[in-house]
Amino acid sequence: MQDPIRLSWLTVLMRGSVLLTAGVCLAEAWRAASFVAPRSALLLRPQRRDLALGVRRRPLRTRLRMMAKKNKKERKKNPMLDTVASKYETVVGVECHVQLDTATKAFCSCSTDYDIDSSDPNVHICPVCVGEPGSLPVPNRRVVELAGKAGLALNCEIAPSTKFDRKNYFYPDTPKNYQITQYDRPIAEHGYLMLPSGKRVGIRRLHMEEDSAKMLHIGGDGTVLGADYSLIDFNRAGVPLIEIVSEADIRSGEEAAEYGRELAKVLKYIGASDCVMAAGSLRLDVNVSIRPKGTDELRTKVEVKNVNSFRAVQQAVDYETVRQAELYDSMEGEASQSSIDEGIRQETRTWDEKTQSTKVMRVKEGEADYRYFPEPDIPPLSIDQHTIQQWRNELPELPASKRERYASQLGLDPEDARILTDDKQVAEYLEATLMEGAEPSGAARWVVNDIFGWLGEKQNVGMAITDIKLTPARLAEMLRLIDSKYINGKIAKDLLPVLLSEWDDGSVRALVDERGMQSINDPHTITQMAVDIINNNPTQLQQYRGGKSRLEGFFVGQLMKQSGNRADPTLSQEIMSSLLNAPTDTDTEPAEREAVGLGQKEA
Repeated sequence: MQDPIRLSWLTVLMRGSVLLTAGVCLAEAWRAASFVAPRSALLLRPQRRDLALGVRRRPLRTRLRMMAKKNKKERKKNPMLDTVASKYETVVGVECHVQLDTATKAFCSCSTDYDIDSSDPNVHICPVCVGEPGSLPVPNRRVVELAGKAGLALNCEIAPSTKFDRKNYFYPDTPKNYQITQYDRPIAEHGYLMLPSGKRVGIRRLHMEEDSAKMLHIGGDGTVLGADYSLIDFNRAGVPLIEIVSEADIRSGEEAAEYGRELAKVLKYIGASDCVMAAGSLRLDVNVSIRPKGTDELRTKVEVKNVNSFRAVQQAVDYETVRQAELYDSMEGEASQSSIDEGIRQETRTWDEKTQSTKVMRVKEGEADYRYFPEPDIPPLSIDQHTIQQWRNELPELPASKRERYASQLGLDPEDARILTDDKQVAEYLEATLMEGAEPSGAARWVVNDIFGWLGEKQNVGMAITDIKLTPARLAEMLRLIDSKYINGKIAKDLLPVLLSEWDDGSVRALVDERGMQSINDPHTITQMAVDIINNNPTQLQQYRGGKSRLEGFFVGQLMKQSGNRADPTLSQEIMSSLLNAPTDTDTEPAEREAVGLGQKEA
């Protein structure tokens, strides 16, 4: 096994030396077949994937309303933002790189089935994806299909003729010293994305390209700028990407984060990608500039990379807004010459999570620096209208239209509709339950409040709604049992953990019968239990009749406890209230008769 390949960052920053270093790396790699580092050298821990449902939950409605406000941490603003916002307007465009869910790479037959954090390095490679002389790329048909569907889902126009280009740049993670991408004829242009807030963000273009290798930064502080050395894993080189470039329509960090979340939902719905930021399948770069309020000018923008969460997207935009405002303000009046020289440059900066700030990586290249030219080894692609229409017909209902339908046609609360459509599998589970005859609002409440709550418990973190034992048919059956008063809601909640984790041998009714948990709806039985509880608690009865009306809850609670939560809650409340408020100068029997009559009327 070879020693790890070490790349000094001083070498990386010297463009001429980078070519030589990368060439040596590739030569050694091809001779060794598995050439970067022993597994023990890869010190990065696997990062847990985002969990659509595995969130620890507070009391039900509190937790869900907090979700409506995004995330409390995400909404935390830089304290200087309000001051800056009175003078400047933030202008943001987002470049999103998405790894497509294909079996093989973009231009060769190497597998994409590997884990970037745990698989052996440099085993999914061939002469094409590491740029060996004489190798010829062949476009992956599935890549073109997923890119086209993504464009349609984002309301873009699909180009009838598109081509690939070479983008030349010299980084150690780019084995060919160029990237196969699309320049002037992308596959999709001129679209838009509607956000849940109602904001419309334009999509300038969507194009296909290949990914670079993965660099692992070892030693030091483990960051791109502070590591002692870096290792290169070429398993990722050549993995298919789409790059989605928004218009500069976003006006805050919060909107940028919302855009990223909604874009990820759309791409997951159509099956283009799993969009897991922690695994690198979704990467966002934000371009930030500011301008005086009330003007339309576009000032110099700064690109921020290495933004690895939606929370970080908001923080990076907010930080850049304040930083740029301070620079512009320093150039006003009697600013020093040095501060004027430090005016906003078109540069690339990296987001440093530890310091919560951006740091300079390099001065931004212009298009001329990349020396684009048509890819000579791949002819232009023609896409006929029949193919485009077929892609359109295969698209599922997307999150925005599903949210609107849930609210307008099913009568669901708009916030519940948003929560239920955040994950396609959750929406499919709900709709399968409705197909079994369940009433929409009741089914939605059980999914949002109770099933989500159970999935969010510590012991269940990591499970998705597809992992539970409670099928949509059984959930619909449970709701029918509640409606018919065969069980009450409390019994259903008591049985729910068993239904979710264990019960897969029969119907819900079979489980209820097996455990003897049928609801008690007989008013005579409930009245007798209520009388016994009142007689056994004379002190509390005296306090209640002395004005402590809240003790009624105590008596009802004791009744439910004595019945094993089987007593009908509404009937129990009415009977207990009748007995407690019976005239004090009569014995219990008339009050008992009154309560029984009330129960019979209710029944």
